[in-house]
Amino acid sequence: MATLLIRSPLISTLTVPTIKTTPSFFPITSTNSRKQTQPRIQISSKFNSFLDLKPESKPELLTMDLPFHDKSDRVKYDVIIIGAGPAGLRLAERVSTYGIRVCCIDPSPLSMWPNNYGVWVDEFQSLGLEDCLDKTWPMTTIFIDDQKTKYLDRSYGRVSRRDLKTKLIERSVLNGVKFFEAKAWKILHQEFESIVLCEDGTELKGSLIVDASGFRSSFVEFNEPRNHGYQIAHGILAEVDEHPFDLDKMVLMDWRDNHMGNEPVLRASNDKLPTFLYAMPFDSNLVFLEETSLVSRPVLSYMEVKQRMVARLRHLGIKVKRVIEDEKCLIPMGGPLPCIPQSVLCCGATAGLVHPSTGYMVAHTLARSTVLANAISECLGSTRMIRGSQMHQRVWNGLWPLERRSSREFYCFGMETLLKLDLKGTRRFFDAFFDLDPYYWQGFLSSRLNIRELGLLSMSLFGHASNSSRFDIVTKCPLPLVKMMGNLALNAI
Repeated sequence: MATLLIRSPLISTLTVPTIKTTPSFFPITSTNSRKQTQPRIQISSKFNSFLDLKPESKPELLTMDLPFHDKSDRVKYDVIIIGAGPAGLRLAERVSTYGIRVCCIDPSPLSMWPNNYGVWVDEFQSLGLEDCLDKTWPMTTIFIDDQKTKYLDRSYGRVSRRDLKTKLIERSVLNGVKFFEAKAWKILHQEFESIVLCEDGTELKGSLIVDASGFRSSFVEFNEPRNHGYQIAHGILAEVDEHPFDLDKMVLMDWRDNHMGNEPVLRASNDKLPTFLYAMPFDSNLVFLEETSLVSRPVLSYMEVKQRMVARLRHLGIKVKRVIEDEKCLIPMGGPLPCIPQSVLCCGATAGLVHPSTGYMVAHTLARSTVLANAISECLGSTRMIRGSQMHQRVWNGLWPLERRSSREFYCFGMETLLKLDLKGTRRFFDAFFDLDPYYWQGFLSSRLNIRELGLLSMSLFGHASNSSRFDIVTKCPLPLVKMMGNLALNAI
């Protein structure tokens, strides 16, 4: 995966969101040995730094006029998109540039998105969206442990949700996109068209239906159990007395655990299923802080994530004066792709575009929306008349060609393997990973590497790893490796 954007009196030009839903990396520890029932953790009153503070932000709507679908109009759309999140609006904006008639359905299309997005600056530059970043840091920091710190020479940014949503809506409106304020309830399919039934009884007809409503959607079919890993996090945008972070560096991952010194139960749990701190310092008194479980299965207790965060902030000497926003972030990672093809196309989380090993999604989704729009235009453009099952096959293959399906299998392999690592193993892994040539670690985190490059990354990673880390790889990789090879073989058939 919050609250919504507000203006902070501390920063005149900076919109203030909550937590991120993108910064994430790899998995954490194995949950195979984890009991379903966790011991109750007692925390003394001196821990209650920010937990009793209520976030000050309130739900917010964009103030702009939208062209809405007229219920009396019997028009048939070329594309109906369910959901006005980043995936849905970017696709609507891209598809409509081809003169294709688009309608976007959402219960509240002008509501601000609840999640706070962090991205690599170069990713948004390549999309032409760098003007939608409201804060950037020229470098990032990774605390491996108490003795080792790594500095990454790659700029990181925080997305202005207000600016991005406004830009995508304005472009969509200029291209003729219509909106309909309702919740999609059911989809009926015919040979060359589909009908979306909304909860208010309205029926909208379209040649192609795209589900961009998120991973909880029930419109998309899967052939296999959705055995996700889960990333869970708790974050706050807070006014503090002071904090220890450099203002020109964002903290991508802090794996230190010296804050667990007086909490033996928390330490034992963290050794098995570690969490890290993610921090965006805006100035000396305003900082975004998030305690994150990279990936676990089953999902780590949300209460425990908050308890670990309280202990960490106390150790760092961070006293929270105000909680401007807070966010609970839950991201399903990995799992199977939807059935390919099927009558409903999807984009975003439901389409499997969340990075299986990191949780990153927004930049990748925005980039793939352009590719998907091109595939749709080849079928529904003004000079095209491709409909029905042939269209479904072509657009699905445009979204998930064989090469990208193969690469995703590798990313899922990474998640399954790294799920087995404890805190020490996770630290050793990242120590070796960020010693790789930047082409490889940057490409991995941005989903840019093909299957051949991922193979070269694996060999290089093994060469950079410590003997202990190599032992982890050799002893804990075989089963995920066999599963990956089997899936690659099936994809190739």
